Order: sequence, then structure tokens, then C-alpha cells
Amino acid sequence: MEKTIDQIQAEALGELKKALDKDAVEALSIKYLGRKGIITKFLRNISTLPGHLRPEAGKQANFVKKSLAAAFDEILCCMNSSSTDESDSIDVSMPGRPVKRGGLHPITQIIKTISDIFTRLGFEIVEGPEIETDYYNFEALNIPKDHPARDMQDTFYISDNRVLRTHTSPVQVRVMEKTTPPVRIIAPGKVYRCDSDLTHTPMFHQ
Repeated sequence: MEKTIDQIQAEALGELKKALDKDAVEALSIKYLGRKGIITKFLRNISTLPGHLRPEAGKQANFVKKSLAAAFDEILCCMNSSSTDESDSIDVSMPGRPVKRGGLHPITQIIKTISDIFTRLGFEIVEGPEIETDYYNFEALNIPKDHPARDMQDTFYISDNRVLRTHTSPVQVRVMEKTTPPVRIIAPGKVYRCDSDLTHTPMFHQ
């Protein structure tokens, strides 16, 4: 009996290796594992064996049945994956889709236009840090310690001495510290204030 089940397993695996497509694999599965399949008939015939041989024969037959089922499933899974890969593959020879050109944000356009005008008038465009010290954002501009603008409800504090700049005037101070007069600059950029309603945002441009 053991030799017979081994032969069945060997024949099934041999045929499986020659299967070229899903239909062939499914046909083999029915041939060996279907209701009228070879393994199914083999299991039914175990009842004709002597009582002391039946447990081991049944154990071996069920093991082969599970092994073949796993082998069939694995091959089908590989074939399905290969089919999916082929259908999803990209044909690099096909012409690409045209990409629509983007446009500048209206604020960026306005800043660029204004900067171009002042540049033609002899002004220099300068930038500065958006995280400023208390000195450049307030002290150097003669904003006293008790000024309402210093309150936390008006200013974003990073630490006791650092804030998100509330205006671009600190840039002017930095330039004047390093440049001899006359000074011709504009300093467009982002500024931040604790103000948010229908007509205000926490970040805006100056």
C-alpha cells in the first residue's frame, strides 16, 4: 500500500512539472484530489485492508493528499502572480502622458512683480531669518518691554528670547548694522502673529 501511494505522489508531481497553464494544473487537481480522484479512491479502498494496516495507510494517504494540494496551490499562486505582473507591466516604448505646466501662486507673483519694480529702481532684495531674537524683533525697533505687541496673544514665542518674527523690520536692522548709508532695500517675506479669523491668518506676507 505504501509503495502505491508513493507511486501516485510521484506521478502527480511529475505531471505537475509538465503543466503549462492554470487549466492544466486545475485539471490535475481534479484528477488526483477531486471527489472521483485517484487519491480519493485510494482513501476509500483503505477500508479493505486488514485492521492493523489501516491507520498507517490512512495517515500516509492523507499526508500525500495535503502535500499535493499544497503543491497545486503553490503553482497556481505563482501563475496568478506572473499573470498579474504581465498585465501591470509598463510599456516603456509608449509615449508619455503630457504633464500640465503649473503656475506661480498669486502671492508669489505679486512679490516677484514688486521686487522687479524696486530692483529696476536700484533697490536690493534682502532676506532674513523667520525665527528672530527678542532684540531684533522688538528692542532694536524701540518696542518697550510692556508693549502689547510683546504679549503671547500677539506673538508666537519659541523660547523666552526667540519668536517667530512679527514683521520684516528685523531684516532692515540687520542690513543697517552691516551696510553704510545710503541703504536701498526691500525685505519681502513671511511673518507670524497670533491672529486668526475671517480676515486674518497666523502667517502672512509683508
